[in-house]
Amino acid sequence: MGNSNENILEVKSLKKYFPVQSGFFRNTVGFVKAVDDVSFNLKSGETLGLVGESGCGKTTLGRCILRAIEPSGGQIKFRSENGDMLNLAELDERSLRTIRKDMQMIFQDPYSSLNPRMIVMDIIAEPLVCHKIVKGKDKKDIVIELMKKTGLDSRHLERYPHAFSGGQRQRIGIARALATNPRMIVCDEPVSALDVSVQAQILNLLKELQGSLNLSYLFISHDLGVIRHVSHRVGVMYAGKLVELANCDDLFYSPKHPYTEALLSAKPNPNPRLKGKKIVLSGEVANPANLPSGCYLSPRCKYAQNLCKIEYPDFKEIKPDHFVACHFAHELSLKGVLTSTPQEVYAK
Repeated sequence: MGNSNENILEVKSLKKYFPVQSGFFRNTVGFVKAVDDVSFNLKSGETLGLVGESGCGKTTLGRCILRAIEPSGGQIKFRSENGDMLNLAELDERSLRTIRKDMQMIFQDPYSSLNPRMIVMDIIAEPLVCHKIVKGKDKKDIVIELMKKTGLDSRHLERYPHAFSGGQRQRIGIARALATNPRMIVCDEPVSALDVSVQAQILNLLKELQGSLNLSYLFISHDLGVIRHVSHRVGVMYAGKLVELANCDDLFYSPKHPYTEALLSAKPNPNPRLKGKKIVLSGEVANPANLPSGCYLSPRCKYAQNLCKIEYPDFKEIKPDHFVACHFAHELSLKGVLTSTPQEVYAK
């Protein structure tokens, strides 16, 4: 983890609404609230894990932060190299281009995120060319150095992506993301398409690079095991909202939101002697185009009371560095992951 506690990213009330159109004239009849009033910060050298089931808005949030898609509202403040906090949501394309090199993305699918008609040399060098950083022999030297950093053989510069395995392709994607010497990287499920053994290699590579380059990661995943392995803090999303945000251990061992408790109960425990009861949420995931009144989880939550069905809870700090959006977070006693010492296991 980095040695600085200053924020490199501050997101405030970020929204992304997609219009729902109907009829011959394509009139807007509603909105899909993919990201709805999300706020958090990311420290220099930190990994913030973002977890939630498919469709909760994780990827949309990541792409809004990078302005790959335009947010509907809110602020995205990023610390520039000179220390100024710039609101990316207000920058025009020309101003944004100068700061884009400091923010990069690693994509989910290493098979579709690489151009099959380009050789590895050109794929990794593309950001260098786009940002006019270097050219000629210097460009090749930088690409070779990036390949070495990410565990690739520099003899394969002239190969096309189809000649590499999934893990090697993801290393190419990581090398490309590092080309501009960024300070923050959005990792959009970077290991979900890989075999488990390869996942561990890629995760360890990302941690090593973070330590040596002081990188900040926004790490998006649906896999709680991966999130727990790489994250310093964890945010949980449900139906476009951030419902809980805490230090990794606090969230896993002492969750304060019923949705987090349900997610943790679904995680397989590697210790066969520890058996926990899975919490199955009734009903369907909230439809972001037709959200229920009050708390979005209330129709599925066994702890829900009348207030939950009327009013959406504030996202507030209930103890140091632990934020939650639940009316009764102080009253609920929720179960985290099951743990025990080896002595306790063998004594049973």
